[in-house]
Amino acid sequence: MLSVRNFFGSVANRVFLILLAGILVAVGSTGWLADSERRKNFKEWYESRIADRIEQIVISIDNVGPETRTIVLQTSEKFGLESTLIKEAVPAADDNPSLTAAIKSKLGNDRKVTVTKQKDCKLRERRGPDPRHFDECQAVYVGLKDGTLLQVKLRVMREPGAPGAPGGRPPGMPFPSLYFAMFMLLIAVLAFVVAKMTARPIQLLADAAGELGSDIDRPPLDETGPTEVRQAATAFNAMQARIKRQIQHRTHMLAAITHDLQTPLTRLRLRLEKVGDGELRHKLLEDLAVMQSMVREGLDLARSMDSAEAMQKLDIDSLLDSVCADAADARQDVTLEGRTRASIMAQPNALRRCLTNLVDNATKYGRYARLQSGREGSDIVIRIRDGGVGIPAELLETVFDPFFRLETSRSRDTGGTGLGLTIARNIAENHRASLQLRNHPAGGLEVTLRLPALN
Repeated sequence: MLSVRNFFGSVANRVFLILLAGILVAVGSTGWLADSERRKNFKEWYESRIADRIEQIVISIDNVGPETRTIVLQTSEKFGLESTLIKEAVPAADDNPSLTAAIKSKLGNDRKVTVTKQKDCKLRERRGPDPRHFDECQAVYVGLKDGTLLQVKLRVMREPGAPGAPGGRPPGMPFPSLYFAMFMLLIAVLAFVVAKMTARPIQLLADAAGELGSDIDRPPLDETGPTEVRQAATAFNAMQARIKRQIQHRTHMLAAITHDLQTPLTRLRLRLEKVGDGELRHKLLEDLAVMQSMVREGLDLARSMDSAEAMQKLDIDSLLDSVCADAADARQDVTLEGRTRASIMAQPNALRRCLTNLVDNATKYGRYARLQSGREGSDIVIRIRDGGVGIPAELLETVFDPFFRLETSRSRDTGGTGLGLTIARNIAENHRASLQLRNHPAGGLEVTLRLPALN
């Protein structure tokens, strides 16, 4: 059921089915009209042939004497006709008006002609593959010039021109199902190509929208194609440009504020050093340290949202070794296991900041950091596990919000600002990577960073 829903959920598949159904309905309608016209024409041709044969017999009998008529009547059997002369009146009832009209058109409208159905004929019955198309016996009554009545019995198809009827398809014509199968195949290919062409601009727009979330600097869409596609591409490019400007304005504003705050904070620290009360001076300096830390984190947050650092090829194993070595020099309990032997296109300083934040977060609130790196398909996977108490399941996503802190473990006394994980995720998203948290079954919090590898 799910696969069927997925099939009908695709725009290309919907267009394909609509095109195919519409074409089949149109072809079915025109085919029915064409078949009706063909039957009509075939019936007229068929009855015209019968009328020609009867005309030849009537003319021959009219133009010979009584002693020769018997020979003419016997000769008619070669044409599949049973001819006799009778002295009865012409029947009034007519069971085949179209054949009657065809015969009169040959002999003249003043000639008395009537066609009636008969129960049997001495002529051999021809049968078609469909019982509906069996020949039936009919008698044609024609009044001769001397007043004698000519009776001609013959077998007539019930449905001239119908499929399956004897003579209903011209000799040498391929079986209709072969034509239909070929037609269906060609129509299906045409509908599929048209559906793909129709859905391709939508797919490109969807891909561009997906890439926009992770790379605001992605190249703009090509403004080519039909009018509607060009308009959509133009609108999308304009939207991307506006979003990019807004992010840059916000980032520059945040960076400017945090940068400008550093100077007065530095002057404030120098003046606080002159406070005479030692205990008050200590408390004021601690608060000032928190403020300076928030300013630095705010500046890092601004940089993580719009980093101008160039992308370059980077050996991820060397970067991990360097980060862990720096952590060990800072007397942090950090270990690294596994090798990826892979490279990645990255901003070296930004990615180092991301990993450093994750390691610092683990050692600060979970006592240690255990790093494991490896390959999973085309991805580089780095897992960082700590020895803390974990995070409530309902807050595993909330902790990525700016300035959010778990007060029980991350109070101002520990120096936390609530921006570390936010910065780490921003940097990860700039590298088209994913960053997720989970509470490890064996205890502690586990961070999983998944990066796309180059090789």
